[in-house]
Amino acid sequence: MLPCDMPMLYRGSTPPHRTAMSPSPDAHAAPWSARSALRFVVVFGVVGLFSDFAYEGARGINGSFLGVLGASGFAVGIVAGSGELVGYALRLLSGRAADRSGLYWPMTLGGYAVQMLAVPALILAGSWHSAALLMVLERAGKAIRKPAAGVMLAGAGERIGRGWAFGLYQALDQIGALIGPLTVAFVLARRHGDYPLAYAWLGLPALATLLVLAAARLRFAEAGTIRHRPAPAGDGGYPPAFWWYLAGVALVGFGFADYPLIAYHFIRSGSVSEVWVPLLYAAAMGAGGAASLLFGRLYDRKGLIVLLPLTLLVAVFPPLVFLGGFGAAVVGALLWGIGLGVHESVMSSAVAGMVPSQRLGSAYGLFTSIFGLAWFAGSAILGALYDVSITATVTVAVVVPLLALPPLWVAARKVHRA
Repeated sequence: MLPCDMPMLYRGSTPPHRTAMSPSPDAHAAPWSARSALRFVVVFGVVGLFSDFAYEGARGINGSFLGVLGASGFAVGIVAGSGELVGYALRLLSGRAADRSGLYWPMTLGGYAVQMLAVPALILAGSWHSAALLMVLERAGKAIRKPAAGVMLAGAGERIGRGWAFGLYQALDQIGALIGPLTVAFVLARRHGDYPLAYAWLGLPALATLLVLAAARLRFAEAGTIRHRPAPAGDGGYPPAFWWYLAGVALVGFGFADYPLIAYHFIRSGSVSEVWVPLLYAAAMGAGGAASLLFGRLYDRKGLIVLLPLTLLVAVFPPLVFLGGFGAAVVGALLWGIGLGVHESVMSSAVAGMVPSQRLGSAYGLFTSIFGLAWFAGSAILGALYDVSITATVTVAVVVPLLALPPLWVAARKVHRA
């Protein structure tokens, strides 16, 4: 049974009486079969695999690299938060541009090009300031391509189930996110402290990303042909569930400690060695990929309610990674990866189910911009607190995600009633 044969608990979902091949009430995908839609998701997932190999491999050592170049904990937090702020805020513009222009493939291609070129360019960084600029540029490239790519994946999800489509894509992404940190860990184990060499090796999957993406553009050109249903008269806003959901996810982002700060702590405290820092990141990405695949399917069956237990996990990992020894750090890193992977996969699925297709790119842009602003503010505050008190850092990182549970519950209830 295909995932879209099941009733989905959100607006615009496929009713129980519809078959997998029947168009949904808000159909916006190109006229392709479920099999071709699945193939597109898989091929696009391979693109994500290589791209995550490159940029997640870099992100696994970015924090420790900044520390080696002389950055403070506050500076690491600012760099990480600024990257997320640019990466999410820019989507407000790129999402609207995608909706208005319909240039889904060109924006996807351009964004990937910027992102993939920024990673190997880190071999040229001679100071933490120049390294920070390239790290932010990498996030900007992702921001350019993410809304447009998300709309195309949502179109494929009309045929095979959005939770399954985004979950499968995220799982393939995470395979690359697993291999990338393992690669840089191997390089650093053989050449201690040779960060430029590690970044240089990541240029190979960056090149593979662009080659596979170009092939996907030729094979699935129809994926960028989005056919919107005319907007209903007077339908000019987003549903209440969207805003409740946004409030909850913003709180999660505010309290979510980014891995560069975690890596910085590992090196500074000595709880985790230099080689193990990217290995733990790889393990976290692997756990996140498996969890996103599982919870993507559960989302198609149960709806937003699946995020509640996952949000609790986000509140559990901070004391493990910041206050514990090596064993606690391993468990905490795995929980961190699960929380990140599931929220990223379910977030895209949920937004696609809440808003009409003709505003989906704009909705992605608005949603992720506010989420990025919350992430930036939280990263900056957590980084500043870390330089003063690790206990205070942990307290904020635990309490704020717990505050997200009520709005997420309200959003789930509203979506269920709709």
